[in-house]
Amino acid sequence: MHTDTERCVRAVRSKDARFDGWFFTAVLTTGIYCRPSCPVVPPKPGNMTFYPSAAACQQAGFRACKRCRPDTSPGSPEWNRRADLTARAMRLIADGVVDREGVPGLAARLGYSTRQIERQLLAELGAGPLALARAQRAQTARLLIETTPLPMADIAFAAGFSSIRAFNDTVREVYALSPSELRTRAPRSRPAAAAPGTLSLRLPFRTPLNPDNLFGHLAATAVPGVEEWRDGAYRRTLRLPYGHGIVALTPKPDHIACRLTLTDPRDLTVAISRCRRLLDLDADPVAIDDQLRADPLLAPLVDKAPGRRVPRTVDEAEFAVRAVLGQQVSTAAARTHAARLVTAHGDPVDDPEGGLTHLFPSTEALAAVDPETLAMPRTRRATFTTLVAHLADGSVNPGVESDWAETRARLLDLPGFGPWTADVIAMRALGDPDAFLPTDLGIRRAAAELGLPSTPAALTARAAAWRPWRAYAVQYLWATDDHPINFLPV
Repeated sequence: MHTDTERCVRAVRSKDARFDGWFFTAVLTTGIYCRPSCPVVPPKPGNMTFYPSAAACQQAGFRACKRCRPDTSPGSPEWNRRADLTARAMRLIADGVVDREGVPGLAARLGYSTRQIERQLLAELGAGPLALARAQRAQTARLLIETTPLPMADIAFAAGFSSIRAFNDTVREVYALSPSELRTRAPRSRPAAAAPGTLSLRLPFRTPLNPDNLFGHLAATAVPGVEEWRDGAYRRTLRLPYGHGIVALTPKPDHIACRLTLTDPRDLTVAISRCRRLLDLDADPVAIDDQLRADPLLAPLVDKAPGRRVPRTVDEAEFAVRAVLGQQVSTAAARTHAARLVTAHGDPVDDPEGGLTHLFPSTEALAAVDPETLAMPRTRRATFTTLVAHLADGSVNPGVESDWAETRARLLDLPGFGPWTADVIAMRALGDPDAFLPTDLGIRRAAAELGLPSTPAALTARAAAWRPWRAYAVQYLWATDDHPINFLPV
């Protein structure tokens, strides 16, 4: 979008927050870059230039605006709706792969050369993988500086910098303030950490956001010991690269309140990225709802409760296993099966607030499970053990770097995998916004009630007009039922 100067200027003049994260405005006369909704008086069009990423602005020598804090914008929805090389690379960078494995590690995961990846990212984002990762480190550093009492040296390494000097230089260059000055300017009302390693932050999103199905789904399907709904917040344990964590997510009118407890602060960036992915916070609800509203039979559902998101996952392999456990059984039965696995094979964790007891078992732990100990039909045991074996050896990888079509095809090749299981994994684990469930009983029931075709083939043909947002249409169709997944818990 940043190449459409006229459209960008209109968005800046109207201070339209819907475009935050889509592009960034750099002001030539001040050397500052802003988000489109910056509250200051808009500069003259001739003094504005537009970039596709904060990293590109920083590489061009601009520093972040202190008023609108463009580094805290929601992420670009482009990386949610695409599965090409650039989108997959951006999802991996957000997950901290460049900080942990370098650009060669990023390239190895994607199956391309480092030169190809750098060329593609430069063409689309105006910055290579190192610059994009550096911009992310700067944002993490600012967050830690302003919300924790950690010493600056600890923050430098927790944010992913290789040295304190690189940390100081980057913060000064990006924010035109030293780390100490950033901390001095932070709000005095910053809450004290409830426990060592705990911090509170706000996760921004594009409005509107309907929390009912989003948190209702997560709460209704919560696995005891791993997830819970407590005091208006969804809580769960997180398996992270350097340790583990516990997160509490609370819906608010203009943000999601996030309280994170980490055993290692180096996991902060990854934890935030996975929580945003879980809640689908980088979606563009206006664009999605506008297209679905064009169908006269869907329009009343969209108008009644706009802004529905697709509840996703913080661990793609975990969700794939849970999808198999949920085949042809009720939500309660699926939770029971998963809870037994967690108790027997999950890693114990200490929850200061009580209630959460384990991490969901790793694929390596599940691969060692004796199938005879699983209380499920023999055919489903075979499906479970086959899936876990393929997850453990990497032949099936539903991670953020995966190709959606290829992974779905590999899932369908496994015994016991039909279209419903493959498509629900595509929708919630892979993050495909166009995944569709025409054979789902709830979808067929809703379709019949609304006057849509109720047979899978006819419904799929009708749903072609909803592309590429069919996964969001699923949320609106499910919402016609009185199942607990559709209601925010009391």
